Amino acid sequence: MALRDKQRVIYTSPIKALSNQKYRELSAEFTDVGLMTGDVTINPSASCLVMTTEILRSMLYRGSEVVREVAWVVFDEVHYMRDKTRGVVWEETIIMVPAAVKFVFLSATIPNAREFSEWIAHLKAAPCHTIYTATRPVPLQHFLFPSGGTGLHLIVDEKGEFRPDSFDRAIAELGGADDGGGGGGGNAAGDGDKASAGPAAKKRKRGGGAGAEKGPGDCYKVVKMIVERGFEPVIVFSFSRRECESLAMQLAKLDLNNADERALVETVYKNAMESLSAKDRALPQITAALPLLKRGIGIHHSGLLPLVKEVVEILFAEGLVKVLFATETFAMGLNVPAKTVLFTAIRKFDGEAVRLLRAGEYVQMSGRAGRRGLDDRGLTILLCDEKLEPAAAKDLLCGAADPLNSTFHLGYNMLLNLLRAEEADPEFVIRRSLAQFQADRALPARQATLTKLEAARDAVDLGPVDAGALREYVKLRDAADTLRDELRALVHQPTVVVPFLQLGRLVRVRTPAADYGWGVIVAYHRRPAGGKRSSPAEEAYSMDVLLRCVPANGVGVGGSGAAVSYNRKATSTDEGLESLPTPAPLDGGGRSEWVPVNGLSLRYLDGVSAIRVYVPSDLRTPDKRVAVGNSVGEVMKRFANDGGPPLLDPLEDLKVPGTALPTLIQKIETVDDRLGKCVVLESAAEGSDTLVTALVAYRERAAVEEQVRAARRAVKLSEGIIMKDELKRMKRVLRRLGFTDAENVVQIKGRTACEVNTANELVLTEVLLGGDLNGMPPQVLVAVLSVFVVDEGKPDDQPSLDARCEAGVKAVRAAAKRVADISAECKIPTDVDAYVEGFSPLAVKVVYDWCGGASFDDVCADTTLFEGSIIRCFRRLEELLRQLVSAARTLGNGELEKQFTDGAALLQRSGVAFAASLYI
Repeated sequence: MALRDKQRVIYTSPIKALSNQKYRELSAEFTDVGLMTGDVTINPSASCLVMTTEILRSMLYRGSEVVREVAWVVFDEVHYMRDKTRGVVWEETIIMVPAAVKFVFLSATIPNAREFSEWIAHLKAAPCHTIYTATRPVPLQHFLFPSGGTGLHLIVDEKGEFRPDSFDRAIAELGGADDGGGGGGGNAAGDGDKASAGPAAKKRKRGGGAGAEKGPGDCYKVVKMIVERGFEPVIVFSFSRRECESLAMQLAKLDLNNADERALVETVYKNAMESLSAKDRALPQITAALPLLKRGIGIHHSGLLPLVKEVVEILFAEGLVKVLFATETFAMGLNVPAKTVLFTAIRKFDGEAVRLLRAGEYVQMSGRAGRRGLDDRGLTILLCDEKLEPAAAKDLLCGAADPLNSTFHLGYNMLLNLLRAEEADPEFVIRRSLAQFQADRALPARQATLTKLEAARDAVDLGPVDAGALREYVKLRDAADTLRDELRALVHQPTVVVPFLQLGRLVRVRTPAADYGWGVIVAYHRRPAGGKRSSPAEEAYSMDVLLRCVPANGVGVGGSGAAVSYNRKATSTDEGLESLPTPAPLDGGGRSEWVPVNGLSLRYLDGVSAIRVYVPSDLRTPDKRVAVGNSVGEVMKRFANDGGPPLLDPLEDLKVPGTALPTLIQKIETVDDRLGKCVVLESAAEGSDTLVTALVAYRERAAVEEQVRAARRAVKLSEGIIMKDELKRMKRVLRRLGFTDAENVVQIKGRTACEVNTANELVLTEVLLGGDLNGMPPQVLVAVLSVFVVDEGKPDDQPSLDARCEAGVKAVRAAAKRVADISAECKIPTDVDAYVEGFSPLAVKVVYDWCGGASFDDVCADTTLFEGSIIRCFRRLEELLRQLVSAARTLGNGELEKQFTDGAALLQRSGVAFAASLYI
């Protein structure tokens, strides 16, 4: 329509690979098409421009003429707005696009599309139409394959109905046979795992795919069954790059293509690699991929060479790859559906912990099953190796996509660009963001919640006790408890208390679960070193204590009856408090017995008495245990008026070392004195029913009051501008660093930082203007800049660096330390050490050698990085260098501009690293 009306249209996508794919598709349909990504620019004057969303944002900030001529902007895969780090780019762009420009948003996974449309309508003061379908064009069937099981179980049919009987049968089969290894486990390493860089890559530091040597597992069996039943092509989703490769190697003996298909694969592959030099064509990853591809098996993950990934995508789209092993990223951007989707595991590593898949993630990946116009139904199969509750399985398999909630956050590049622009300011963008819109919409519900909570708080009756006096009493009581905990920690150190753990010593035992009152030590043990618990010093000892407990069916702790011998091996019951017997009521009422509780940690000592009682050598008979109990009872009666048996004096008896104890005792005495004079005790005695009831009510009211405060904060947030405090703090950081002046006018530092959006603009500008890069040889300069673009995990061993490179890295980290310290001082939550460590030198040697003329194979041989990660680093570096050329030009520093230009020339060598996309 735009081309018909002689208008310009921009088509944006979230990733470069999808932009390249869309450029190819649109070029086949229309002729006047251009492409603009961070890597390449083709025909920028075309009427239809395909670009990444970041490119469009940069054009808006620069005030590009192209934007003024555009009538339509198409946002493909707009659900990327929920991405925590990059989602804000979409909001910035949508807000800043001129009002006359119309939008088209495309997505298959936005359940709250109406809310999104309402935001657009509110933002642009124009109608926004939501065109949607609630049903899939190709219905899905969801199957479960239990580990060690015999076959597939249909859990959710094509109508979306969950089948509990089938699910129960599947779970009952779980672990029914040895799966032979190599199934869908072992994904704790995540997609960033350091594994072999190709299906049969040479073994270097990173090692080979460990699973390849194992026998066929569940994945092999299921894939073979899929092929035999004609359910291919299939995408096998795994959550680690290592597992992708090892599972693919298990299938290497299967041949899924006929002779004609094999010949066609070889022709396509060799033509794709024709542009490479002979040395690049001999790279292990390139030579190893072809034999698998000829058999109809492909691998796709971020560690592969971009050229290899694109060949795999093309072959899969053409039906020449029948089984594709891929990581989650394959489902996020590329439009390459299959008949079947197989999940190798139900858990994934998310960068912090191994957790169950979320329904939204499952929907995104399972949505690749079922090809429109080719399949009457799509199949998803989940390999399950652990017990699942039916409710959890139903939530996963029948769940909806994640709602599109704003991930808007302020960034320094955004802030500086907005402060520099005359027609925009940060508060303008924040007020018009989806985050603010959703906060405003939530205001009535939040106000209702606040009213309800306030009513619940006011309904709590404290009785006749004055609320103010009760608050003072609770505050003092909590302070006293805290001080006594500190005192116990000092007194009950093993070096102090162990000599007093003699037979017959009275001790008070309190666990997090219950107060057991006073008991008698019958033994103590030193735990063997090297056990699974090797942390606190008190865990090196345990004690056996005779306690008065209510027996459960006559069974004591870890034994066959109440008569548990005190001299048997300690059972470490503190590792499972649920196994302890129930303490008897403190008044001694009810049916109770004296039971030896074995293996208690010293941390459960609540008091050590100065009194010892006689304990017979054999406590196996109930009458002897009762006799000891009677002795304890006599002691309790004698000291009833003194609050219990006298404790060992910390100073005179235990002789606690150090100077902290006297001060602590003085604090306790002061608090106890204030407690004794507390007004509340005038109307309710300590321990009385009135005071106990009032305290319970007060605690309940305090818990509701905390919820009221949280609800009040949420209402205040919705009523005003969100992120107001954060904005103030960030402006303070910019002023402290000299990027803006006292009037928030952008200075030369700030204008320089505006040119950088690929890396940390604050630290990079500090290094740039600090003179640390001046005079640095281009080879060293580019190598040092790699610390800004590497996003891989921390290496096991840091590479040895050239002295000049090492000095450059130290300069960058020193600048990072300054920025982090100032951020922390300005009340922005900052982990200074983690911030500095984020500038990793992992790729410095790789880039240094590459810019020095080393071949790609040589630089790969001496690093733990994947080939794909190295190329991503090179390309991001090239993009950063282009930005730095503009920044140096802004500074008017011709010498620095030449350094960056020369560095880019060293980096951007012809060959596999900067090979053109096959889609272009």
